Amino acid sequence: MGPCAGALLIFFGTVALSADIDIWNENNTVPTNDIRPDGARLPRVLNFFPVPVEEECNANDGRRNGVCMNTYECRIQGGKSHGFCAMGFGVCCVFTATCGQEIINNITYFVNPDFPDLTTRMTSCMINVKKIDPEIAQIKLDFIHFNIGQPNRTTGVCEEDFFTISSENSTKELKMCGLNSGQHIFYDVESIDVKIRVNLSRKIVARLWEVRVTQIPFTQRAPVGCLQYHQGSTGVIQTMNFADNGRHLADQDYNICIRQEAGACSIAYEPCHENAFRIAPNNQNGSTDGDLEELGSGQEETRSMEICNDKIIMPCDSDDLLAGMFGVMPGYCSLVHCGASLCPSGMDPCRIESSVTPFTIGVHFGPSARQISPDDNLGMCLTYEQLSCDV
Repeated sequence: MGPCAGALLIFFGTVALSADIDIWNENNTVPTNDIRPDGARLPRVLNFFPVPVEEECNANDGRRNGVCMNTYECRIQGGKSHGFCAMGFGVCCVFTATCGQEIINNITYFVNPDFPDLTTRMTSCMINVKKIDPEIAQIKLDFIHFNIGQPNRTTGVCEEDFFTISSENSTKELKMCGLNSGQHIFYDVESIDVKIRVNLSRKIVARLWEVRVTQIPFTQRAPVGCLQYHQGSTGVIQTMNFADNGRHLADQDYNICIRQEAGACSIAYEPCHENAFRIAPNNQNGSTDGDLEELGSGQEETRSMEICNDKIIMPCDSDDLLAGMFGVMPGYCSLVHCGASLCPSGMDPCRIESSVTPFTIGVHFGPSARQISPDDNLGMCLTYEQLSCDV
């Protein structure tokens, strides 16, 4: 290190600098914890040395995550400092981007132009995501807030408002609309750029979105074929646009995966509430889930495949009723599910258990074959609990 290196450490005498203060002097305020009892300001060091490792950190707003980096680099790259990290040598830098901009960092929040206010008058919003490293294998999108126009209420097709993510070297394009706050997806990337587009109709409808875009290296990727990957011994699973006034989307074909936790050998699913499973068969001849109940166990799986054009696939051990967690509540096991209930009518409580690993649920909603009441197609909301090997 040269003799002048120390000149990079600049003491601002009586000016107290913190991660909440804009070093470019825009509406600066002095935090109370930087003032001595006698009223004098404590000196701080403005460090321009690079932080050894840029890693995820928690912003001091208690809500967002950022990247721990040097204060100067954070400012140059267009981020905003939210608290200190790396033992005070760095700041938690939070990045946001909106229409027409480019994402070039590991963690960035893609927001509507008027966020946190609603956006009403616009027709298209596009953003480009550049891979920060060749080892990046997936892009994870966490939909913290996501509310745009609903699909066609009778067909489930996203016709006016829709969100898409695509890349040049992939024929796979994800399309969604409606209310999806709290959902997440993993998108495999091969090319350098990934394009995210929000197409909006000319209708004066209030829209709001805040999507955390995280770049996932190969060693930390979600399993192959999993659009969603839940972690934890308990949790909630929902199909896209599951809401009181929603309707499940058409043209959806993906797997929801759950990481098998240590010591767990099986998993149990239950509907979130009495109206948490509504998937009309959506076939041409108008058959319903009642037809399935009249069939014998040997015929059910074959016939349900024919009846349920829109269906949920849940791998299970057998078609027999299984003992529940305490040998009291029955656990029902069937491969294909559609209709007005996850379990046969009269089965209360409804509980499905499976020891088939990996833990996955298949969502298969084809293009709408006919117009059906949206009340019959709300979608699915399930709670899951991983069961110990000792149970």
